[in-house]
Amino acid sequence: MAEAGTDKLVVRNIGLLISGDLARPILDADTIVAEGGRIVAVGKAADVDSGGASVVVDAKGTTVTPGLIDSHVHPVFGDWTPRQSQLGWIDSCMNGGVTMMVSAGEVHLPGRPKDIVGLKALAITAQRAFSNFRPGGVKVLAGAPIVEHGMVEQDFKDLADAGVTLLGEIGLGGVKQGYEARQMVAWARKYGIGSTIHTGGPSIPGSGLIDRDVVMEADADVIGHINGGHTALPLDQIRDLCADTTRAIEIVHNGNEKAALHALRIAREIGQLERVILGTDAPAGSGVQPLGILRVISMLSSLGDLKAEQAFCLATGNTAKIRGLEAGLIEVGRPCDLTLLDRAQHTAGRTILESVEMGDLASVGMVIIDGRIRCRRSRNTPPATTLPVVEGE
Repeated sequence: MAEAGTDKLVVRNIGLLISGDLARPILDADTIVAEGGRIVAVGKAADVDSGGASVVVDAKGTTVTPGLIDSHVHPVFGDWTPRQSQLGWIDSCMNGGVTMMVSAGEVHLPGRPKDIVGLKALAITAQRAFSNFRPGGVKVLAGAPIVEHGMVEQDFKDLADAGVTLLGEIGLGGVKQGYEARQMVAWARKYGIGSTIHTGGPSIPGSGLIDRDVVMEADADVIGHINGGHTALPLDQIRDLCADTTRAIEIVHNGNEKAALHALRIAREIGQLERVILGTDAPAGSGVQPLGILRVISMLSSLGDLKAEQAFCLATGNTAKIRGLEAGLIEVGRPCDLTLLDRAQHTAGRTILESVEMGDLASVGMVIIDGRIRCRRSRNTPPATTLPVVEGE
């Protein structure tokens, strides 16, 4: 596993600091101090101890957010995906500001085992492999088994004892009925394993329609891609899933945009934006989207009339809280995972928030994971108006 930075890091001269917390999305601070890969101070430069730093980043008045979290990916092994025969896709997403990914199942593995012994072995192997190897420094929470008929409570205990903390998308395997999924979700929950259910029409051969009634009966922790992956449910069913359940509402890039905006609208109407989290559902038939999370943020903000700072919180703190992650918030004691952004060159927006609310993408100037700089100017986003610099270089 990539080691956290052991030296002292200071990020100063921050123009706008987004916390990741919907309750207080913007912090009145311009400096972050980290030691050993964790945040030890957040505040005004005059009020924090920034002396003795081995690395000082001058943000040059740009914006800092928690590292973006992709709540829905389908990794296989390493930085390779057979879905599009592509190498380097995770590192490419890091250049889109993503510092953490959550697997919804390693479903694209050629010859993926579907027997119980095999699927458990695959989950444990994927969990171990991505714990030991971080492509581009990105933290990939993997090892998410696709549940199949014949699994019993002991299987879930075995998985939990081996370190597995996630189930893959329910519905991508043989288990598609609400009553059978509900039992497996309950066993998983008993042993601390989080669950996500496929929502909408089939996405790959072997998957099937998972409608409102199945989702409600299964009662998984996360309503996966509520806007379809790719085919969405009717809007009235999406409304019911938002209004009549308490589970997380996951909106993804590779879904129906109209359905995404509908889900956002309902969540806001019922005063439960804290349930909304963002993912890409990549790699997929539509490819890999390195800027997928930034694109969803801009889409929801510009077309959903959501404040840009709130949209960033959906992709950071909301996911952290729902999935029980340490990262995703700018707070003392949290991992120092940061994305430094600015408005793109020649955007019509006068500020980064205004540009996002107009539908433009934010530009990545630097990504920091566990206190270590992982990239400078992104090779994927539009060029930023202003770039942070490392002092002394």
